Amino acid sequence: MRQLTRLNFWLVLAGDIVLITAAHLLAYAIRFDFALSSTEWNRVIVVLPLLLPVKLAVFYWFGLYRGMWRYTGLTDLLNIAKACVVTGLLALTVLLFLYRFEGFSRSVFLLDPVLTFLLVAGLRVGLRLFYQRIQGQRLFDNSEKLPSRRRKPLLIIGAGDAGEKIAREIFDNRNLPYRVVGFIDDHPGKIGQQIHGIPILGPIVDLGEFVVRTGARELLIAVPSAGRDQMGRIVEICRESGVPFKTLPSLGELISDRVSIRNIREVSYRDLLGRPPVRLEMERIEEILAGRTVLVTGAGGSIGSELCRQIIRFQPSKLILLDAGEHNLYQVEMELLHEHNFRDYVTVLGKVQDRELLEPLFAQYRPAVVFHAAAYKHVPMVERNPWEGVYNNIFASKRLMEASVRHGVERFILISTDKAVRPTNVMGASKRLTEIIMQSYCGGGESAGKTRFMAVRFGNVLGSSGSVIPLFKRQIELGGPVTVTHPEMTRYFMSIEEAAQLILQAATMGEGGELFILEMGTPVRIAQMARDLIRLCGKEPDSEIELRYTGLRPGEKMYEELITEGEGIVPTGHEKIMVLRGRCVDPAGLRAPLQRLKALAAAHDGQGIKAELKALIPEYVPQENAAVLKPN
Repeated sequence: MRQLTRLNFWLVLAGDIVLITAAHLLAYAIRFDFALSSTEWNRVIVVLPLLLPVKLAVFYWFGLYRGMWRYTGLTDLLNIAKACVVTGLLALTVLLFLYRFEGFSRSVFLLDPVLTFLLVAGLRVGLRLFYQRIQGQRLFDNSEKLPSRRRKPLLIIGAGDAGEKIAREIFDNRNLPYRVVGFIDDHPGKIGQQIHGIPILGPIVDLGEFVVRTGARELLIAVPSAGRDQMGRIVEICRESGVPFKTLPSLGELISDRVSIRNIREVSYRDLLGRPPVRLEMERIEEILAGRTVLVTGAGGSIGSELCRQIIRFQPSKLILLDAGEHNLYQVEMELLHEHNFRDYVTVLGKVQDRELLEPLFAQYRPAVVFHAAAYKHVPMVERNPWEGVYNNIFASKRLMEASVRHGVERFILISTDKAVRPTNVMGASKRLTEIIMQSYCGGGESAGKTRFMAVRFGNVLGSSGSVIPLFKRQIELGGPVTVTHPEMTRYFMSIEEAAQLILQAATMGEGGELFILEMGTPVRIAQMARDLIRLCGKEPDSEIELRYTGLRPGEKMYEELITEGEGIVPTGHEKIMVLRGRCVDPAGLRAPLQRLKALAAAHDGQGIKAELKALIPEYVPQENAAVLKPN
């Protein structure tokens, strides 16, 4: 009832009273050729006082006085149409039962709802046009609007839904520094048509000509569904035009399906990656997360923080964020609180290998689902400090698994890596051994309790702390050279958002002991990635920015794999997730080797650690790299 206290409500209501009256009189006038007899005037006097309050009541019931008419849209017009149809049917029904239409013209009461719709809808549309064209976005906004000459001429590439929404937002908001001068689209059926009065000029191949013709000073790529080849072609044509260009995020990033001017950003390498959006079984994910306490280790890291962003969409009762890095943990906390308005969280500053921390943490909060993303991932760093890889990646994970069993966790999801496949470095070997420890719980019984253990294995994620993208960008900013280890080196890549979404999807599928493999697409040549990034930054590789090859670093492989021979891949119900059902491991057989490994780590014996890992993982091929410390 708050709208009853607003002046705008009473003004619109008064307008509707006038228009409803006018529509009824006009219906009589049209029916009787604008020559009403005294008999017809008497019927108007009898019917109108009864019809008017009924119509206003129905309009109110359909919410026609709760809208902000400066934003009138198709939904509002549809509601007006429904209200007019209902009032017309009510009037016809009442007259039929009371008077059997004797003395009343049927055509009048058929014309009345049509005319009412045209007049009432016209008022709303007129109000919207008034706000847009005369007063700008706000009637009483005294802030200075950008004059047309100061707004930047913008060409939108893509005359689809996303381009239309952006153009409409720019048109509605006179404070935005853009003026749309045209659309570019390859669809032949669209060329020559208009969107909001803005012409669709032609195909993208003629972009340079359209830039000159319209005087455009910026380009916007509004094709969020573009694949890798299509996006690469568009970016190359935009570069050749010599005009700055930006883009909308991919469909995978636009989770909420809201396209806005706020989403515009610079074109990045993930746009060229061109991976299709992830299909999520939302109900299954909600089933395991909604109303439950969820623990994320490594919550301040790249994957951990994105997992937190995705998890809160499913309304857990509490989210526990565990991380050893104070700064990263603070950043993700502030984001959840201020950007996502999520408050049901607990930040825990500490290490996973701290047994004295884990026990009270699990006992007090009783997490139902654990996502274990905490790990050391930098290959050369762990290669030179192998004992830390053993402590943090192997024994910390083991302690977390043991705590999960003791406290009845329902699902434990280990975040693994493609470097665990035929590992050539300590980091990969430590993650593979962690997978084996996880599989020692797949037999159920007392060792696993009621906890379902599973692992998710995937390759590199764009923008993560260990990704080459930030390094390449920094090198380009400094003028080069951009350093690549080898011209033939390849890696699998996916976006952080896609990886986190597929981890949640895989978590719904596990029954115990599975290794889920995310479909990573085609491996990318790192040298080509570096060249693409240089071009995205407006430079030319080799001539403006040098590409320098430095040789493989300690523990690095030329290419990565996702499956070890003999593991046995099985398809799942999801097109982007495969599962490896490896053999269950006897926990008793791991006790002695793990004790030896712990002793070697305590002695900082790098070569001994590699030898023990080799004994546990036959496919591991250790490299002769010296650690930073000699054995004790």
